[in-house]
Amino acid sequence: MAIQLKLKKNESVERALKRLKKILDKEGIIRTLRDQRYFEKPCVKARKKSAHARIRNRSRRHSADA
Repeated sequence: MAIQLKLKKNESVERALKRLKKILDKEGIIRTLRDQRYFEKPCVKARKKSAHARIRNRSRRHSADA
């Protein structure tokens, strides 16, 4: 998958980089690169996933009670 970014007329490089970062974030590419940087055991992945789900459920329950 190739992402091409062309500068618009009178657009600064900083602005183009900001657009590129937004595209990469929307696609989830940055997150997958960070996740795949180091090997993680399957049991550790499952533990992290479970902890994240617990936090998410706790915050949902808390907002529903209010």
